[in-house]
Amino acid sequence: MATASPSKLPIGPGPLAHYAVRSQPAAGSCHYTVVDAAAGELLPDPHCTTGAVSPAVKQENLASTICKKGYTKSVRPPEDVTDTEKAANAASYGYTGSLKTAEYDHFVPLELGGDPNDPRNLWVEPNKSTATTVNNPKDSVESSLNYLVCNALHGKPYLPLAIAQQLIATNWITAKAQAQRFLVSN
Repeated sequence: MATASPSKLPIGPGPLAHYAVRSQPAAGSCHYTVVDAAAGELLPDPHCTTGAVSPAVKQENLASTICKKGYTKSVRPPEDVTDTEKAANAASYGYTGSLKTAEYDHFVPLELGGDPNDPRNLWVEPNKSTATTVNNPKDSVESSLNYLVCNALHGKPYLPLAIAQQLIATNWITAKAQAQRFLVSN
C-alpha cells in the first residue's frame, strides 16, 4: 500500500438546519482547466474551488453519515438556494452553456463528506457536449470512491476517507485509478 497524507482541505461549516444563499467569486474570476471538453472532463479553478469538507463527517462515523442511505439528501441545500448560487457561480466561471445540463457540483461530493454549501466546494461543472441531463462522468467516480470508503464497515480493503477526499479534490479524473494504491486492509 502507498501512503498519503490526510486531507488538508478547508473545513466548511457542515450541515445546517437552514441554508442561505452564499456569495460566489467575482464574475469572470475563475477558469476551468479543460482536459477533454467533449467527454465532460474539466477541472475547477483551484483558486476558486479548492474543495471543502464537512466537520460532521469523520472516518469514525461513516456508518451514521456517508455510508447511511439517505445521508446526502438529508444535508443537501434546497434548490431555491442552490439555483441562485448556480447562476452566480456560472458567471464566476464565465460559463455560458446550458445550466440545464451543467451540474452545480460539490467538488468534494456529499457522499465523500464534502461540505454541503461552502462556496469553496461548489462549482458549475460543464457536462459532455452531447449531454441532455446533469448526469456526468464525475458522478461514477464519486460513487466508486464512496463504495471503497464504506468498505471499511464491511471488513473489506477500504480507502480512508481523508485520502478519498484529497484524491478527488486533486484531480477527479484520475482519482478512481489512484485510489487502488491507497487501500487499507481491515
